[in-house]
Amino acid sequence: MVSHVHHFETIIVKTEKEAFILELNLIQTHYPRYNIMLMDDSHYPYIGLRKGDDPYLRILRNSNDKRYFYFGPFPNAGSAKEIFDLLNKIYPLRKCNSLPKRACLYYSLGQCLAPCINKIPEEESLSLYNKIKAFFNGDVSEVKSSLKQKMLDASDKLDFETAGEIKKTLDSISHVIDKQSVEIRGEESDYDVVSYADREGYRCLAILTYRRGILLGKKCHVVPVFGSPSEQIGELLLQYYSNHECPKVLYTRIEGLEDELEALDEIRIITPKEGRMVDIISLSELNARSGIDAHFASARLEDDNLALLEELGSLLKIKTPYRIELFDNSHLQGSSPVGAMVCFINGEKAKGMYRKFHLDEKNAGDDYHSMKEVVYRRYKRLKEENKDYPDLLLTDGGLTQVRASLEALEEAGVDIPVFGLYKNDKHQTEGLVDKDGEIYPLDSKSPLFFFLMRMQDEVHRFAISFHKSIRGKSMTSEIFDDIAGLGEKRKEELRRHYPTIESLKMASIDELAQVLPRAVASSLFEKLKDL
Repeated sequence: MVSHVHHFETIIVKTEKEAFILELNLIQTHYPRYNIMLMDDSHYPYIGLRKGDDPYLRILRNSNDKRYFYFGPFPNAGSAKEIFDLLNKIYPLRKCNSLPKRACLYYSLGQCLAPCINKIPEEESLSLYNKIKAFFNGDVSEVKSSLKQKMLDASDKLDFETAGEIKKTLDSISHVIDKQSVEIRGEESDYDVVSYADREGYRCLAILTYRRGILLGKKCHVVPVFGSPSEQIGELLLQYYSNHECPKVLYTRIEGLEDELEALDEIRIITPKEGRMVDIISLSELNARSGIDAHFASARLEDDNLALLEELGSLLKIKTPYRIELFDNSHLQGSSPVGAMVCFINGEKAKGMYRKFHLDEKNAGDDYHSMKEVVYRRYKRLKEENKDYPDLLLTDGGLTQVRASLEALEEAGVDIPVFGLYKNDKHQTEGLVDKDGEIYPLDSKSPLFFFLMRMQDEVHRFAISFHKSIRGKSMTSEIFDDIAGLGEKRKEELRRHYPTIESLKMASIDELAQVLPRAVASSLFEKLKDL
């Protein structure tokens, strides 16, 4: 199988649910050679609500019968069955496929209106029908509140088995009402969604193809930037649709695209301001960013890293830098300053040699002294421990960062070549600069440029992720202070369940009480309300 692979393409989605639905749809559309599962005509199940005066529910494997409103599809068939059973318990729906001549047990239990023996008023049927539709549209607050109370009551009675079953039902409800952007019924059936992303002088056009309301594919085109986005994207789309089927509708957020696509008068261009299609455009934008990142990450991978290192050494007039260390700093408006260092050996990441630095608060916001502090601490320690130095030190910044690094190395008594990755007025990396301000421009299409961009992206990612983790812990520590009964173990448990401040603030008292004693949860909830 591997020998037959030409290239890899990925479509980014936001949830596991969307990934399951997309996988099924793609397999049943393209019938890939090595897939033996999910290749029949069956589909993930829907819950169908029968229209008319006698509404009832069925679990269906297709959505072709116009007598039903469909909700789904549900990648987890077990969740669909649990919700199906739950709705039949909550609402007095008809349970029989064919009407019997007398009322059954469900009527005696109050779980059926018994249309077999009773004439159900039209208003009552309509009310029942609308309540179930509201449930699937996400209006489940009343049902979830009732179930949560029953779960807590069962837990207080130490009936943990019942509480666990109710918890599973609550999870199933969340799974069912969770929105997904991969298969959407009731929208315009055939449409494309278009977005773009820019980076380092390149532009990625992403086209998501929906047919019959189903996401069937993605196309990404990465080209050098020229002209305005609407002008360039318009030209690319005219080329694309000259060889591909034109959809009925094109959704986008790109302003001015209508004028550029006047020649395609069969396409209607829509820029939604709210609703489900806004989420789908966001998904397209996510794929555009992923596409341009993949372009930089994979560009020229076939080139020999050692040859590129030799080229870099020749350009900078130093010995071949087989080991390179890069530095970057991060802070938020002068708070929580951190530094980061990544290491590449023979052009490959040496993650075991990455280092993080907590910086002096007095240097927060001062890039010069922050860089000086990080570089000094790094190489003073290597010298004290008698360890090897790298062949090249790179800073994610221009001449100022280079001079700060050289001053730190001089104080530490270490001699290493130092260069900086300098940027132009548009904050795009253009080349390297040395201590004397001499610049070494790079061709933005050259293998060496992409080689250095991957290094620069890695140190930036490492610094930002470290800063976010420090800032998150700092903020939660301040919130947790002065709350009686909230010790270190419980703080760590809270951080595990709620990794961000936003997720913690959205938690209810009942949800916090599943992690903390109720009195402590109540105190924390009250403090969160004041934030």
